Amino acid sequence: MAKETPVGTFGKGKRGISTLGWAVRGAAAGAAGSTALNAVTYLDMTVRGRGTSSTPEQTVEALAAKVHVPIPGDEEHRQNRVQGLGPITGLVAGVGVGVLVGLARASGFRSQPLVGTLLTTLGVLVASNGPMTALGVTDPRTWSATDWVSDVVPHLAYGAVVKTTMDAFDRP
Repeated sequence: MAKETPVGTFGKGKRGISTLGWAVRGAAAGAAGSTALNAVTYLDMTVRGRGTSSTPEQTVEALAAKVHVPIPGDEEHRQNRVQGLGPITGLVAGVGVGVLVGLARASGFRSQPLVGTLLTTLGVLVASNGPMTALGVTDPRTWSATDWVSDVVPHLAYGAVVKTTMDAFDRP
């Protein structure tokens, strides 16, 4: 039996979808959310004429140094690998948070649209910015208001798309 709370409903829904099924749906929602995040980011870059962020590549470099795993290749090939791995870390974070949202759905959690969007946004902000902060690549305490808007708005797009997609999977 489902229990209503101010943030959402806990308990099994009407659909007979397995935990694995919800995890896969969450991964798909996370991939869709990552696409939305990237689209909003690229639109911001286009409108404001700003360059790409180097923090994903710096994170790959810092993580490789931390775990003592060298990135192979001569200077050109190594740099190309780092440039490829940077965006992959964002996709892993986005799909991973989607899987967690799917697992929450499998446990019976159903949130209100705004609550779900904000919780998902918070989750992906932590998943993407947490490692960069922990590795010393960035310090959100030093960000300007513009920096925060440039970071939060695409992540809100991610949260909205993931929440909407997961809700669509739950319709009868």
